[in-house]
Amino acid sequence: MELDALNKATEEFRALGATFIAISPQLQSYNREFREEKKLTFEILSDPGNQVAQRYGLTFQLTEDLKEVYLKFNIDLEKYNGDDSWTLPLPARLIIDGDGIIRYAEINADYTVRPEPEETIVALKNMIG
Repeated sequence: MELDALNKATEEFRALGATFIAISPQLQSYNREFREEKKLTFEILSDPGNQVAQRYGLTFQLTEDLKEVYLKFNIDLEKYNGDDSWTLPLPARLIIDGDGIIRYAEINADYTVRPEPEETIVALKNMIG
């Protein structure tokens, strides 16, 4: 799982002077529960209503068919996210410098395609020089 691999890479991010965080539209109570359950060593910030993701153009709305599939698997986004928008963020990994400038972005509309943490570490090392 991607989060397990990122969890293992957290110390390397820290050694490079970076802070790794995840951002999720879930309510903070669910993020906290998930973080504890998975024993994650990085923070998961809550993005209510996908407001931050929308500013970056990284959201999509689930179709009615997909909404039905989610509900059949007991994934109730209204419950977990605290709104009825049925929107999700695109999976993305960004490196943002201390001035708030995006220096690296890995985004793919196919949620099954995710970069390995090592790719992000290499990009971070290249930024540092």
